[in-house]
Amino acid sequence: MKSAMIRARVEPELKEEVEGIFKKLGITTTEAITIFYHQVKAKKGIPFELSIPNDITLETARKTDAGEELMEYASLDAFKKKIGA
Repeated sequence: MKSAMIRARVEPELKEEVEGIFKKLGITTTEAITIFYHQVKAKKGIPFELSIPNDITLETARKTDAGEELMEYASLDAFKKKIGA
């Protein structure tokens, strides 16, 4: 029987958006947290990379957010052709 309780404060907008994703996945917030805990236990750490973005990544994110230097492609195939994939 589950008996431990976790309490956390998060931004209301973040909570609402994430709970919508959980609903689409067919899981509850409690189930998602339990999955996360099991993954932390299995990996003996955070189950995804945590890193501080470098200056190039930060500048690229800034430009993207500002709508600068964006490229559009007619299709995924066109994009793959452009990058040589």
